[in-house]
Amino acid sequence: MTLSLRLPDGTGGLQSYQLTGTPVAHGTYQPATSRLAFAAAHVVSDPLADNSPGAPAVIDWEHTLGFRRHLWSLGLSVAEAMDTAQRGMGLDWPATQELIRRSAAEAPLRPTSPGSGAAEKQIAVGVGTDHLAAGVHGLDAVIAAYEEQLALAEEVGAQPILMASRALCASAGSPDDYRKVYDRLLGQSTRPVVLHWLGSMFDPALDGYWGSDSLDTAADVVVDLINENAGKVDGIKISLLDASKEIALRKRLPAGVRLYTGDDFNYPELIRGDGEHHSDALLGIFAAIAPAAAAALKALDDGELTKYDEIFAPTVPLARQIFSAPTYYYKTGIAFLAWLNGHQPGFGMVGGLQTGRSLPHLADTFRLADAAGVLTSPELAVDRFRRLLVVGGVDA
Repeated sequence: MTLSLRLPDGTGGLQSYQLTGTPVAHGTYQPATSRLAFAAAHVVSDPLADNSPGAPAVIDWEHTLGFRRHLWSLGLSVAEAMDTAQRGMGLDWPATQELIRRSAAEAPLRPTSPGSGAAEKQIAVGVGTDHLAAGVHGLDAVIAAYEEQLALAEEVGAQPILMASRALCASAGSPDDYRKVYDRLLGQSTRPVVLHWLGSMFDPALDGYWGSDSLDTAADVVVDLINENAGKVDGIKISLLDASKEIALRKRLPAGVRLYTGDDFNYPELIRGDGEHHSDALLGIFAAIAPAAAAALKALDDGELTKYDEIFAPTVPLARQIFSAPTYYYKTGIAFLAWLNGHQPGFGMVGGLQTGRSLPHLADTFRLADAAGVLTSPELAVDRFRRLLVVGGVDA
């Protein structure tokens, strides 16, 4: 069956496009054994609610949780209530609390080998300070805000991810201020946490995080913090879109502390590793390419490196498109693909963020998703995108 439609060509015109990709086979997978892999999941807005900019978030729970079940069925763990779920861009704290409780209640246990200890849930949750008003706060207020959210993560039995904080970035005057906050939180946590370093391309309000505009100086601060609290740090997730900076930091981590790549441009090589070091994964792009990610990780487990490379290679242009500048609108692309693949009934987002990308941008995303084999039901994807184009004034 030939599937085609007319798409914006980026020059103000239309061009006929015929789908050519073969969807990656969708199977059921066990969690990978060679790497830990988290997909940072988005939220589905309630189409009958007022999810306009500035309004309280109203979530479609059926499809939001259904998408998480989809990720778990592929052997992926879920990174919940992260920036992919629009923390600080439409998802408010009341909705975040309910999201964490509902998702953690459904999270399956990660299989363990005999003698490895108690099984853990396949979920980690974002712990931040986003319920504080914008602006400068005293460090004790920042700590208290973190503590409130940390208590919720521990209550639901999920691994905490100490998210980079806009409030801390606005309030800290030096690296010592960051150390004060993180030392206090790490001392209180009852289990090892994941630290979180989000670059300013993802959130301009985090520019200069860790107390320096120099990434190398900031890395020194992070390494010192981890070395002095290694027993309380499971790993650090960094999203700088710079493979060389990640590799350099990875080499400096103490034994047993993981580097979770958040590099949505260079993830295949970083996860594959160099034979001595590798990165685990905590990625928003994994939500968009979940079947491919699961198949690639299975190939890695089986030692089939050529197959691993072949599966991931066509997903990289798609990832670079979704995360292109302004990078913080990547969430729109994640929701767009979830809608095309039938995981949600409409292309809507809390805060009205579905308007964050243009029709030409989405058309390029569509082409690259086809080439990557991640349009799992091509007929549905064509039908849905054609209807969106028509609403936008395009005769598709």
